[in-house]
Amino acid sequence: MDVKIAPGWKKRLEKEFKQAYFVDLAQFLKNEKDSKQIFYPPGPLIFNAFNLTDINQVKVVIIGQDPYHGDDQAHGLSFSVRQGIKAPPSLVNIYKELHHDLGIKNDKNLGDLSSWATQGVLLLNASLTVRANQPNSHAGIGWHKFTDKVIQLLNDEFEHLVFMLWGNFAKEKGAHIDSRKHLVLKAAHPSPFSVEKGFFGCKHFSKTNEYLMSHGKLPIDWMIK
Repeated sequence: MDVKIAPGWKKRLEKEFKQAYFVDLAQFLKNEKDSKQIFYPPGPLIFNAFNLTDINQVKVVIIGQDPYHGDDQAHGLSFSVRQGIKAPPSLVNIYKELHHDLGIKNDKNLGDLSSWATQGVLLLNASLTVRANQPNSHAGIGWHKFTDKVIQLLNDEFEHLVFMLWGNFAKEKGAHIDSRKHLVLKAAHPSPFSVEKGFFGCKHFSKTNEYLMSHGKLPIDWMIK
């Protein structure tokens, strides 16, 4: 796999791309493509999160599980869908919490969160690809090891980042983040099945901005654009 990725990430992850597990991962995806097996997102967007938010720009990390598995939804950013695609239920609930927390409305039901990514919000899925209509189908091919390395890099090399861990999967994924160096925010997943168990009312967006400003960083403009 010829990984096209922002310069800061490329420098930090160059050795990772040469690891045996990642070579195997790349071969697996090539085999999927050769066998006409459809997977998402399209090749050029697999590393979209890393291209929109280079490592030195990261302020916030929002961890998701894997990409949306429906047609034209996934574009390499956790919880986000392509421009013009209706927001899925979890994202609708994120908007509801945004409105409750900061008064921000998304009346147009826009689903593309790229404007967050360009401000330093790394929208990171644990798996960067998924088979069409088969959730978690690429969870075992090596992506989790890769994204664990990404989280470890951010945890070890930087200070005063905000990690938003929504749901049990994200909490386990972020279990080793140093809360003495970073702000670790935990809540239920925004899925309709769990949103009432602690996501609504978590105020993660205002807490994030308060923390960033207290450490001399610009806050995130959470308005969907």
